[in-house]
Amino acid sequence: MNAMLDRDVFTVSSPATGAPAPLSVAGLIKQYDHQSVLKGVSLAVEPGTVLGLIGRNGAGKSTLIRAMLGLIEPDAGQAHVWGTPALHLTDAIKQRLGYVPQQPEAMAWLEIGEMLDFIGRFYPGWDAAYVDATLERWQLPRNRVLARLSPGERQRVAIVRALAPRPDLLVLDEPASALDPVGRRELLREIASRAGESGTTVLFSTHIVSDLERVASHVAFLHEGRLLLHSELDSLKERNLRLHVPATVATQLREDVPGEVSRRPHPYGGLSITVLRGEDAPWPDLLQVPGVRGEALPLEDLFIEVSA
Repeated sequence: MNAMLDRDVFTVSSPATGAPAPLSVAGLIKQYDHQSVLKGVSLAVEPGTVLGLIGRNGAGKSTLIRAMLGLIEPDAGQAHVWGTPALHLTDAIKQRLGYVPQQPEAMAWLEIGEMLDFIGRFYPGWDAAYVDATLERWQLPRNRVLARLSPGERQRVAIVRALAPRPDLLVLDEPASALDPVGRRELLREIASRAGESGTTVLFSTHIVSDLERVASHVAFLHEGRLLLHSELDSLKERNLRLHVPATVATQLREDVPGEVSRRPHPYGGLSITVLRGEDAPWPDLLQVPGVRGEALPLEDLFIEVSA
């Protein structure tokens, strides 16, 4: 049972600020070879937030990001960057955003320094000192050819390229997928620093819940092309509960519990019911019934229940 998946209230987004969202999509649909990859996704990334887009491999995260940035054309729906259609971005808007694809392969025939110097000419705010310091810290010589780098090294160079313009909007598609644990921690620290000190808006996709919990202020959960959940992270942690319902009480349940996400038989009898209450909604009355007990779920367990 997953009664809430068909209800709009299951997507809980932050209130609008009045200004155009750095990134927004409405009713986005995309198909490849008659297979639906995105199924009516609507989402807005509010200014100054760090939104972690989480989902299993194949959930549609990369397709959604590419559509949000105007890199692919959706079959239906709209995508905007600061209120401008994503398919018609001006140079001024492009200068304000940084993007790291999941598999960076651009200009692989150039040396690291050549590529970064070339890209830097297009950005008035290019921070050459940051580039030099970061390449040295990450032990990436400027004369190394991009094509000869390991996947992790290419990912690091792509991150430097995206951060050097000091973007107002930073979009990272599985940025830690090719990084070692040390590199992942450094990247997450950089994301947190940019968001905290400069107010940079960040969207990053991941399938690693621990990465999301380290830096995200908000979370969006994509599953099989549908957005099942969008919420402030701290709020989400406080609004979920797994109810352990004994068999004597379970037999009397005739309807869904308010906020019910999933329901399954408990291994020791009775039911296990996962609840996600609304922002200002109380916990269900069932919690007060003798014998019923509740426990907060770790985010990873909650995502599993949501997509079950």
